[in-house]
Amino acid sequence: MERKWWQDKIVYQIYPKSFQDTNGDGIGDLRGILDRLDYLKELGVDLIWLSPVYQSPFVDQGYDISDYYRIAEEFGTMEDFDLLVEEAKKRGMGIVMDLVVNHCSDRHEWFQKALADPEGEYGDYFYFRKGRDGRAPSNYRSYFGGSAWEPVPGTDYYYFHAFAKEQPDLNWENPVVREKIYEMVNWWLDKGIAGFRIDAIINIKKDLNFPSFPPDGPDGLCQVTKMVEQARGIGAFLGELRDRTFAPHHAFTVGEVFNVGEDKLEEFVGENGYFCTMFDFAPHILTQGEHGWYDAPALEFDKWRDTIYQSQTAHQGKVFLSNIIENHDEPRGASRYLPEHARNEAGVKMLGTVSVLLAGIPFIYQGQEIGMTNCRMERLEEYDDLDTRNQYHLALEKGCTPAEAMEACYRNSRDNARTPMQWNGSRNAGFTDGTPWLKVNENYRAINVAAQEQDPDSVLAYYRKLIALRKSEAWKETFVYGDFAPAYEEEKDLFAFKRSGGGKRALILANFGKEAVELNLEEKVEQVLLANLGTPHREGTRLLLRPCETVVFQVS
Repeated sequence: MERKWWQDKIVYQIYPKSFQDTNGDGIGDLRGILDRLDYLKELGVDLIWLSPVYQSPFVDQGYDISDYYRIAEEFGTMEDFDLLVEEAKKRGMGIVMDLVVNHCSDRHEWFQKALADPEGEYGDYFYFRKGRDGRAPSNYRSYFGGSAWEPVPGTDYYYFHAFAKEQPDLNWENPVVREKIYEMVNWWLDKGIAGFRIDAIINIKKDLNFPSFPPDGPDGLCQVTKMVEQARGIGAFLGELRDRTFAPHHAFTVGEVFNVGEDKLEEFVGENGYFCTMFDFAPHILTQGEHGWYDAPALEFDKWRDTIYQSQTAHQGKVFLSNIIENHDEPRGASRYLPEHARNEAGVKMLGTVSVLLAGIPFIYQGQEIGMTNCRMERLEEYDDLDTRNQYHLALEKGCTPAEAMEACYRNSRDNARTPMQWNGSRNAGFTDGTPWLKVNENYRAINVAAQEQDPDSVLAYYRKLIALRKSEAWKETFVYGDFAPAYEEEKDLFAFKRSGGGKRALILANFGKEAVELNLEEKVEQVLLANLGTPHREGTRLLLRPCETVVFQVS
């Protein structure tokens, strides 16, 4: 596989609304990110991915864009953005934007013109269809619940929205729409950004007949993914998007792509793929409920570990995938992937070690590096997320008590990752002098950057060492470009693997169990590269790995 400039990078995702507020309005802003660039540089970050900062009514937290060429006033100005790009470059870092082009906001000028005349020029920018027998054109359920078709008042037309009704889907079949999208993408790349994370991109190809499918629920609807998965020909769109925008700029791109079969993977992210990389969502699917959050299963460690083993093994030498513990759409990794007994500093370090040293590109989400956790809300009104409220009501409809529905939200809500960044132990965790837009996690006095800056054994200090190890000249060939192989697969509760490359080999061990694990080391240990509980307990070839202990050995 040809080596590319982005393969050895560490990516850090910022949710701007919750990162750092500088003007006291309770909402994070671009100036706040500017103020924290040195912190990110010291952490070892190369690329900073910003969740949307475009103009938006924020029905879906900025993923409903009303003007692709303007910065939302809540976040600042275009001058602030340009300065951010410039200052990041001075520190050897690049800015990655969130690209949302499956849909836009219903406040966008294009859609407003389309509503006024669904049969006119702008009507063809979207998907307007007449109803069938007085009902919606088909029986799709949107990702956020309810029909994916919204009636246009005073007409017999409906418009299609895979997400919220305020997010009408753009018609990629229309070449004029595609040209306008490419023009916009190139405008941002010409400003000097490093690339894009491409949101919900697998949804851009539709079956234009919009056929109904057998219902998968008592509401008579079928999840919209059914249509998306059966639509054919997306490659033509994605190839054109790459060739007209990303490729000429040598941009870094990561696609939010689900349900791509192994036979299609290299087409998407291989040597000449549509994107540089895509997220490995295979582990995340293990905690999804059949019908919603209320029936989401508890994580089984063995299944989670083996899923990662399988994914790493199957993809090596073919593609560069991206590894995530958490992001803006997921609950906190420390609360999701660690068993109850491991939800402590040692466990957080252990989880981070496994993620960062796997093959692929590590993505770190704001607060992950200090071990931020899910935030318990007492009332539904404390949640801001549209999907969370929908899932709460769905749980009630399915017979859950209010307490059970709230518990499902606590485990799975996207707002878990959107609570303000915990900078210090002062009021509002140092995020804002005003009233924060979303509740601050009550554990901020115990978990915050300032406290961990003073502790050489903190989670933050450990993450800095972990990232430095992966990026070091001595070990880059091993951890960035080297091979992956599972190890000690027969051991229950043990996550173990080997990385080899550049003439060196490393063994990574992590004990997720409640009991100590005794191992017979099969290779000679040359040195300890990293350990989260001090000096490992070794006698000759015997190793006693304590609960929540992780060790990285150089072996021969």
